Amino acid sequence: MLAAVDLGSNSFRLHVGIHDGENIRVIKSAREPIRLGAGLDRNGNLTTPAIQNALACLSRFAEILRATPLTSVRVVATNTLRIARNATAFLPLAEKAIGHPIEIISGEEEGRLIYMGVACFLNRANERRLVVDIGGGSTELALGKGGNIEKVESFSIGTVSTSVPFFTDERLTDAAFEAAILSARSHFEDGVAHFQPRYFDVVYGSSGTMRTLAELIEKNNLGDGTLSAKNLKALKERLIACGKISKIDLIGMKPERIGVTLGGLPVLLGLCEELGLRSLQPIEAGLRMGVLWDLHMRASHQDRRDQSVSECMRRFDVNENRASQVLQYATALYKQMKPESEHYDRLLGWGAQLHEVGLAISHTGFHKHGAYLAEHADLPGFTTHEQQILSTLILAQKGNLRKVQQELHEADLAKAILALRLAIIFMHARLDPVAERVRLRIKSGIDFEINKKTIKDHPTLSYWLTKEKGAWKEIGLEFVMLAD
Repeated sequence: MLAAVDLGSNSFRLHVGIHDGENIRVIKSAREPIRLGAGLDRNGNLTTPAIQNALACLSRFAEILRATPLTSVRVVATNTLRIARNATAFLPLAEKAIGHPIEIISGEEEGRLIYMGVACFLNRANERRLVVDIGGGSTELALGKGGNIEKVESFSIGTVSTSVPFFTDERLTDAAFEAAILSARSHFEDGVAHFQPRYFDVVYGSSGTMRTLAELIEKNNLGDGTLSAKNLKALKERLIACGKISKIDLIGMKPERIGVTLGGLPVLLGLCEELGLRSLQPIEAGLRMGVLWDLHMRASHQDRRDQSVSECMRRFDVNENRASQVLQYATALYKQMKPESEHYDRLLGWGAQLHEVGLAISHTGFHKHGAYLAEHADLPGFTTHEQQILSTLILAQKGNLRKVQQELHEADLAKAILALRLAIIFMHARLDPVAERVRLRIKSGIDFEINKKTIKDHPTLSYWLTKEKGAWKEIGLEFVMLAD
């Protein structure tokens, strides 16, 4: 069984699902309207009450996870933790509360996972679709055909950031709604050129906001009951007729839905006006379903990160033969050092494949350019933290090690860096460390064993190894080379 936890700006949600051979069935769910996005103070920090409320919810989610036999768990956080200034202080507390690592994903990665959830749920290979998700702090648009994603964009406007500034005085007026709609349009106007109606046949609304708006329209018999631009305007008029928030009398309007409705309605109306959308279809699938499918695909050796690395290599014209050699050598050397976990196994492999990506920019200091690209490039499937590790590996592939000295305190990461550096040396020296029976260990120091004949047969090897020995000695780690 798989578990996906979504730490959104409006709600924290949990899905437990099982793959039945064709689809993923959700067998357990939990939701708490935390409204984390409303817990940011004027300086952009999460307040103490917001943090305590979030931690209490995560502790309750942890109980559900512990009581379920799970093979894989992924916890993702979205816009509020992307922008909260004290997110780095909050994260360790949150991870301790839920018992799992938390990934703060980018808006683009959020959009891809949302699209994946919808596409896998629908399983319509030829359907050209636009998926819209309005969250508490951001709105994602994802365009594609079937399972193929063509364009993703994240906009920094959501239900919390709209409801709070425009509906704070209790009054529901036409002027307040129009101001909120114009604000939404100002966010969308420069980024929607790729999402015009000519590029898709159907529009899906995947968020809880969409389902709330659709339900209010249906239960209150507005128009034909569908989630259309015409009916959204009718819903707006009904709310204005109520006069005040405290006097809203719509069927199905629960107290916790008021903020979502007042924030989501202007955003969706603004998007409809900006794109000329006539109607949308609300759908249950979205981010959590996308996370579940992503976990299943990783377990089935269909990891999207592999595809991202391959595409990046093609984009920057990386020499595949050299990359493949370094991948093979680095993997073999890393295994010899017996890492404590598998955490860096795949990251080392991807780092080996991308180690020369910076050559597309410059042959001088290409490792620095490559490190920048690895950290900042759009690599679908990778978390920000994973890209930072890739960046560290690529930066550390050559030259002095002082620049990554802090990262070397992590034992397995130090082993990965050593394996990558030596693999690159062996690739340049045209030496296969497996065939030549090179031996490598690292404890209080580095022990490196190699045959004397191998050194003689590869003239540049002694030069490279002498430099390598000096680099490690410079940071206080002895590199002992034994030649038999």
